[in-house]
Amino acid sequence: MAIPKNKEELLHSILGNYEKLKTELAGIPSELAGIRALEGHSKNTVMSVNNLLAYLVGWGQLLLKWSDRKDKGLEVDFPETGFKWNELGRLAQKFYQDYEQDDFQTLISKLDNTTYEVLKLVESKTNNELYELAWYDKWPLGKMIQLNTTSPFKNAKDRIRKWKKMNQLH
Repeated sequence: MAIPKNKEELLHSILGNYEKLKTELAGIPSELAGIRALEGHSKNTVMSVNNLLAYLVGWGQLLLKWSDRKDKGLEVDFPETGFKWNELGRLAQKFYQDYEQDDFQTLISKLDNTTYEVLKLVESKTNNELYELAWYDKWPLGKMIQLNTTSPFKNAKDRIRKWKKMNQLH
């Protein structure tokens, strides 16, 4: 799927990549979702499917927090309070910890809800607000949404597909 350049393409990309991810998730037994066997978000680390879901929920929630704070005229600590852009591996670990008590089905539900909220956010904005205005540094809001939803959804789907093949789960 091409990089979205407008509101319609962004909605289509989020939905399309999320549906593909959900298809891959549907074939995973819950008891395997907590086993650390996927390549992690930091070099030389491993994570579980649950960690991967926590990562996706974490970034989606962070995106919603950024938008909410900006809409209220409040300052936004990018990427997150206490983290710099060159510390995203550490931030991934924080997301894993934030959701470590949640089981596979709960994480899927949280990702469904987060994705729904992001889609509502996109729907609430005009194409101009999404793609014609700098929102963070030089980046428009639509690009920030794409970088934190549709692109990670595709990456997660590819990681899970590879893991499922290695474990004969296809």
